[in-house]
Formats: sequence, C-alpha cells, structure tokens
Amino acid sequence: MTALICGSVAYDTVMVFEGHFKDHILADRIHMLNVAFLVPGLRRNFGGCAGNIAYNLKLLGGEGKVMATVGMDFGPYRAWMQNCGLSLDHIRQLEDEYTAQAYITTDADNNQITAFHPGAMNHAHVNHVPKNAGIDLGIVAPESHIGMLEHAAQFAAAGIPFIFDPGQAMTLLGPDDLRTLIGQARWVAVNDYEASLLVERTGWSLEEIATKVAALIVTRGAAGSHIHAGGKMIEIPSVAPEKVADPTGCGDAYRGGLLFGLQRRLDWETTGRIASLMGSLKIAHHGTQNHRFSREEFATRYRAAFGASLTL
Repeated sequence: MTALICGSVAYDTVMVFEGHFKDHILADRIHMLNVAFLVPGLRRNFGGCAGNIAYNLKLLGGEGKVMATVGMDFGPYRAWMQNCGLSLDHIRQLEDEYTAQAYITTDADNNQITAFHPGAMNHAHVNHVPKNAGIDLGIVAPESHIGMLEHAAQFAAAGIPFIFDPGQAMTLLGPDDLRTLIGQARWVAVNDYEASLLVERTGWSLEEIATKVAALIVTRGAAGSHIHAGGKMIEIPSVAPEKVADPTGCGDAYRGGLLFGLQRRLDWETTGRIASLMGSLKIAHHGTQNHRFSREEFATRYRAAFGASLTL
C-alpha cells in the first residue's frame, strides 16, 4: 500500500535556551511581553510534518509519497530526500517563494516557542490528490487552510481513506471546518491539548468524535496514548527513551508508525505500540530526521519494550 502524505515540508531552525521560560515570562506582564533568550545551541534541520512523517514511514519499510509545495531554496532538502529514498513525484517547487521555515526555541523543560513562516506552503492547494495513481490511503497533516480542506475533500471524493491530523493548523480551522474534516476522515490523530480544542470547537465530546471515525488517536506524551476504536479505549504505554534530546517531531514519528500499521493492516494494539516506540526513538536525537535504525534493531527494541515479537 502507498500513502500520500499531504502537509508541510520545512526547514527547522532549532535553538536551545538553557533556562526556563517560566522564569522570564511574567503572567501579569503578558500584555506587554518583550523578552530575549540567549540560545547557545542552534541547529538547522530538515523538517515539516509531511517530510517528517514520510521519513519515519520509510525507516519502518513503509511506502509514502509527500505532496507539498516548496520554494526556491529547496535544493538541499531535495538532495536529502533523494538520499533517503523518498519520492519527489508530488513535490511542486515555486520559484517566487521560500520553503516554509520554522524557528523553534526549546527551554530546559522542553517547552517550545515557535515562529513559523509558511512561504510556499501557503499555496499547498495548487497540488491535487491524484486519481488512479496507486494511492491506497493518506494523511492530511498541517499545511495551508485551503490546502487541508481541498485535499481532504479530494481524498473523500476519490474514496481514499485518510488520517486527519490538524496539529499546528488547529488555529486555522473553524468549527464548521473541523466538523467537515472529521466527517470526511477515516481516522483522526491529535495530542491531548489538541483533543481539548477539538472538543471545545466542535461541541462534540471525545466519545462522540470517536463514533464518527474508525479510530480517534490521542497522544499524551510521556503518559502514552489512547486509541478510541470499536467502542473501546485502548491504552498504549509510552516507551522510556535512552535520553530526552529534542521533542520536536515526536508526533510526526508517531504518525509514521500509525501509517505503517494501517498499511500492514495490523491491530490497533500493535499499531499503537509501533507508533509509541517511534516517538521514543525520535526524542533521543536532535532534529526530526536524524534518528536511524535497522528493522532488526527496531524489532529488538519492540520486544524489550513490550515483551512481544514483531516482524517488519
């Protein structure tokens, strides 16, 4: 099975502040905020939700194709994707825009402040979900507002099941948008904070949302994740990482695991555990696409974490 991964392709500039935001941001002065952080650590990485998800799916041996718009500065990222064996079939380069850019500052508690320049991603809607191209499932991950709405509608019209992953684009989507996208999706994946926003903005409880899709996946960081499917809630444990280096991209790693489980038609317990382990492996490395493992290594880690065998 081949997954079409709609979302952003971006350069991530990650800066590390060695203190705590809470010590410098005063709650009673938030209306006149003017702070600066010394960030001795800085890295520039290949990122963006679609790029990250495709990278993680590829590590597991799954097949995914990124659909995204990129800018005039895409050259280094293009070479990286080619070296990683990732498809460029549905990448469209716009010569009058920059590739999306994320500027992320992380503090000692792994809290993050992010500034995001969408650039070429603003034109995501110029790409269209292809018909009769061997696409069996998809994911609508954060991209432009219009892009998310149109790509979801195109998946639905083509009869291609997809994951709706609102992520950072939650602020772009109104209540009617969210209800429509949930109605079109086969699966919905959010973190616990996004789940709260989804409930608030749709007026539906998590239990109601779960009845409208085949599965509602809610990630909860170190507390693991919950998968609501088949009228029950499956609790997926987290996996203790070797170290906590960088939380950026853990959600995308998890979603790469979800797509792999769906491609292999695995049960939700196994799919969730694969996704959980992917997040654990990612958080131990800086950047969103710098972790590596063989399939044998992954199976060994899976057995150690869950006491069960896994064949990739």
